[in-house]
Amino acid sequence: MISTNTFRTNRRALAPSGNADRALELTRLAVDIARAAIANVPSDKPRFVAGSISTLEDCYRPDLVPPDDELHAEHSERIQHLVECGVDFILIETINTLREALVIAKLAALTGAPAIVSFVCNREGQILSGETLTEAAGQLLPLGISAIGVNCGPTPCLARPLAELHTACGEDFPLIAYGNIGYADDNVGWVNTDSENPNAYCEHASHWPAKIIGGCCGTTPDHIQQLAKALK
Repeated sequence: MISTNTFRTNRRALAPSGNADRALELTRLAVDIARAAIANVPSDKPRFVAGSISTLEDCYRPDLVPPDDELHAEHSERIQHLVECGVDFILIETINTLREALVIAKLAALTGAPAIVSFVCNREGQILSGETLTEAAGQLLPLGISAIGVNCGPTPCLARPLAELHTACGEDFPLIAYGNIGYADDNVGWVNTDSENPNAYCEHASHWPAKIIGGCCGTTPDHIQQLAKALK
């Protein structure tokens, strides 16, 4: 499974650079790149291109989430772009409020495309907006999502919210998990660290009750290769 580099190929994010009208063009380019990359996977193995879509504003600022009418209009276009460009499913990731997650998931359901929803949580295991993952699961599962989980949190902190989701969703429902190994700095942006080498990352991941596991900010191809070996 490979995700497209479409995290910010939307009009709102591209507008400051004068590229708002290139949203579809850049989304298509990102999907084509992902398709070319995943073509290298042996044909006897399942392979999927995930259309990445995240918050309209800063992933760590739930206070900035726009009103519902703006969410609906802008996410509708984003999802249509991804579906038109041929992704296999919609990866709704690094979401910081249940409100925005529900808008995107409902729009994805209208297209018939499978969807996965992944939240970014605080160290107490709550969605950054303060809502619980149990509440999120209760509202998202009836929409027919394919999996739910957490990402872009410190790797050692993912076990707690995943345990809650495991209880809320049941033994057989697929969870997704992919942590980061750095931190956000207000002055310089994202800072990569060596806090979790591939072996250490895999040790954490081996205890997650998740069926879909990967790497978020700061992880490398070495982390993914080690995951593939250790968790096969």
